[in-house]
Amino acid sequence: MVHGTGKSKKVAAFVSEAKEKEAKDAGAAIVGGEDLIKKIKETEKTDFDVAVAEPSMMPKLAQIAKIMGPRGLMPNPKTGTVSIDIGKVIKEIAGGKVDFKNDDSGNIHQIIGKSDFDSAKLLENFNGFIKAIQTSKPTTIKGQFIGSVTINATMGPGIRVKI
Repeated sequence: MVHGTGKSKKVAAFVSEAKEKEAKDAGAAIVGGEDLIKKIKETEKTDFDVAVAEPSMMPKLAQIAKIMGPRGLMPNPKTGTVSIDIGKVIKEIAGGKVDFKNDDSGNIHQIIGKSDFDSAKLLENFNGFIKAIQTSKPTTIKGQFIGSVTINATMGPGIRVKI
């Protein structure tokens, strides 16, 4: 999103001691290595929204995979949460990077902002989101990729949008 979604994400970074300062400077709320893994294993508490890790920490995270996996917190190279350049990844996530995927019936649900955003910011976020969906269109799919778009406030009525 260009202007973020209006929600802040608490990022946990699983890094070696050498990269702890870089992760803290980038904006990670929780930073640690094996000590953080041990703490989560003992308490089973995950008080963060997104977890990032450097590749060398991934084998060590296997100890807590049963805790973090079902909660959707396990770092994954496909989603870009496993990287050598940990500072860049944390800044992207804290800056409003969002991942989207479709549900079983092919719908995509995504927050593009809050009601107190001005209309120009909401429009820029909406256009950026639509562009991201269109660029992710697989080459094997022919014809129209987006069937319809409906936008709504949390408890408001859905409004169809022409694209």
